[in-house]
Order: sequence, then C-alpha cells, then structure tokens
Amino acid sequence: MTEAANARLCADGWTIMDDDGFINLVGPLWHRMVGAAPEYAILGQDKHRNRRGVVQGGVLMTLADRTCGMTARFVSGAESLATIQMDTHFIDAARIGDLMISRPHAVRTTKSLIFMTTQVSVDDRLVATSHGVFKVMRDRIHPAHAHVS
Repeated sequence: MTEAANARLCADGWTIMDDDGFINLVGPLWHRMVGAAPEYAILGQDKHRNRRGVVQGGVLMTLADRTCGMTARFVSGAESLATIQMDTHFIDAARIGDLMISRPHAVRTTKSLIFMTTQVSVDDRLVATSHGVFKVMRDRIHPAHAHVS
C-alpha cells in the first residue's frame, strides 16, 4: 500500500486497527465511525489478487466475518464469540485498488446467539452480502493463553 493511499484514508477519518493475528496477513484493516455506525475496510492490494486478476473472494469473506464478529461483540458486550455460520453471496468483483467497505449490524441478539449481516461495497457498488450467526462463548480461556500442566 502506498503512503499516498494511507494518507487519503486517514484524511477520510479511517484508522488502522492493530492486529497481530490472521487479519494482519490480509489487511491492514481500517475502521471509522459514521455517526453511531461502524465501518471497516480493506484496500485491495496485489496480495489479494486471484487468478482472474480481481480480489479473491476469501478476502471479502474474511472482511465480512471479522467485522460482523467485532460488531457482535460490541453490541452484545460478550468477551468471546465464535462464528457458527456465515453465508456469503458474491454480487460483483472487487478490483485491486478498490476500498472494500463492510457496514455490519446486528439483526437479533439472544443470550447465546447473535445474528449479524453486512454489505461489502466499493463506492456505491455492492460486491458481497454476508449473514452470520455468532455464539457467545462462556469460557474465557484463549487457547494461546492456556497453561499446560
């Protein structure tokens, strides 16, 4: 990603979300609030290219899954969630250089499940829709932090 692209995104109110896990390999993941609604984005880069020369569908699915999960945690107050179902429909191709924006929101929350949806768009063009179900996890031990005795 070029410094000019970073500067343009920062000027538009976007900030990079720090993450040293999988999303770091895909991202950077950008975030901003528009009123009370969160928006997340990934800028299409050469590393996202598939054999057809457009953004690999898995990038769109990763963006949808991560942003729905983060928003589900925020709206529910749950510390830990797991994706138990994610349905994605590809509407149009995203291209290298496109800013892919996810605008997730909760459809319904229960004590144990959170139903989410998001649309991923480039400018005014819809490229994917995703609907996910997230389970509230009761255990608070992350496997990377568990001690083996």
